[in-house]
Amino acid sequence: MTTKITSGADNFIKALELAGVTKVFTLSGNHIMPAYNSIFDSKIELVHTRHEAAAVHMADAWARLTGEVGIALVTGGPGHANAVSALYTASMAESPVVLISGHAPLNQLGKGAFQEMAQADIAAPLTKASWTCQKVEDISSDTAKAIQIAKSGRPGPTHLSLPSDILESPSPSNISMPSSEDFLREHKPAKSSDVSSIVSLLIAAKKPLILVGPMMLSKSGRKQLLQLQEAFNIPVIGMESPRGIGDPSLGAFSEVLSQADCILLLGKKLDFTLKFGNSPGINQACTFLQIDPEENEIQRVKNAVGDRLKFAFICDTPSAISALIAAKPSKNSGLDNWLKEVDSAITYRPTAWKDLPLSEGRIHPAQIFLPLQEILDSHPDSILVSDGGEIGQWAQACLRAPNRVLNGVAGSIGAGLPFALASRVAKPNVPIIAVMGDGTFGFHSAEIDTAVRYHLDFVLLIGNDARWNAEYQIQLKDYGKERTIGCELLPSSYEKVCQAFGGYGELLTNSDAILPAVKRAIASKLPSCLNIMIEGLAAPNIKRS
Repeated sequence: MTTKITSGADNFIKALELAGVTKVFTLSGNHIMPAYNSIFDSKIELVHTRHEAAAVHMADAWARLTGEVGIALVTGGPGHANAVSALYTASMAESPVVLISGHAPLNQLGKGAFQEMAQADIAAPLTKASWTCQKVEDISSDTAKAIQIAKSGRPGPTHLSLPSDILESPSPSNISMPSSEDFLREHKPAKSSDVSSIVSLLIAAKKPLILVGPMMLSKSGRKQLLQLQEAFNIPVIGMESPRGIGDPSLGAFSEVLSQADCILLLGKKLDFTLKFGNSPGINQACTFLQIDPEENEIQRVKNAVGDRLKFAFICDTPSAISALIAAKPSKNSGLDNWLKEVDSAITYRPTAWKDLPLSEGRIHPAQIFLPLQEILDSHPDSILVSDGGEIGQWAQACLRAPNRVLNGVAGSIGAGLPFALASRVAKPNVPIIAVMGDGTFGFHSAEIDTAVRYHLDFVLLIGNDARWNAEYQIQLKDYGKERTIGCELLPSSYEKVCQAFGGYGELLTNSDAILPAVKRAIASKLPSCLNIMIEGLAAPNIKRS
């Protein structure tokens, strides 16, 4: 009987197993065939997509929903280039994703190798770390390093290229594999004196806010934020929208943000989403405190607000939250009214949305989404996926769910379908409502084929206004209706596209038909597309006055 020789590809797959990886999102190609061959001897499942970017988006959604690292495996050259664009969405969402790309053989570089490309250089601007494995002895430790970096500090994507000759090479028999600790998130603990300083400054404020970024907005992360809010009696607000302080899911938040006299940036970047700390979004007299895992982020805040930054220190966000809760002061009842005011602003929605008349032909977005809350309320682990421009903002304004997967701070569109697929992979038996615009559907519509192949059911609602509405609204506002251009689409039959791939589809033009159609789609147990003709309205700008 012939003894199988262990290869670099075998060590790569073994390293993934040691990391606890069970799913790899992938698209096949020449350079990664050795890895595919090695997967036969493992318990890892491949989820095989129709586009490399979709594989990264799926890894991103998996990471956000499970708290585990998301692994995308693609081939080299153009396969790698296709995948890279999706790294930006994962980076801005602070999602721990590892992109593993095949690569031209090291022994052919500089000679015009097949699909030779400077892959690590291409991915570097969008990742926390990006490099090419140089020898077979390093493949397992490089894999562990890529996973650990992705999970540590401010989470985000990393990239590792694996040349095909390294994957194919025999592995030395004495090679040592990574230990379980090599895959774990590195902590940057807080000093008790630093925590005490932050606490004393925070509780001295009259209208303080604690702002956190995307990494803490998973279902489990939100529970920790609630514990922090209860410990300090101070509003803790998560932000993950490209609309920033105008995020419709935060209601009239901008009205209370402008009143704050002290803001703790707890892993939250002071960027465009907060108007860079400037008025009128934030009062010019407002002071800042900051806890962040990155020194350069603290320096950026110092440069932006100067001596308004009263205290800052380096610490990873989960560790900081634990330290703050442990150091909780006596309850400050003087903040009760402020907490209620902030909550009232965030939960506020116009009552007129509930009183809209029956729509036929073109449906108001609020009439689509408000009836669907009962679907998301039917399970404690339900999922809302929201993608697209204006329609995605309407969905976020009208719907809440234990789990949300959004296109996020990146403001990029197109990930909605891959997000929905990965949501079903991550959570097999929960309601999944996915919302996309008609423009967004065009990016990855072929992933319905992936959904059908893997029996991944969900309900996709497409808001069809036959245009790129976000851009149209910009042109309308800035240039006038007579100078709108390049935003027109056809009112296409997207439900038939889904049916052609083997899914379920309906065309809807009546507001009363929405909820019954969603229930029929769920009952079909198929990937479903409801093509809904909508009014092309701008995203809601929620104000109480």
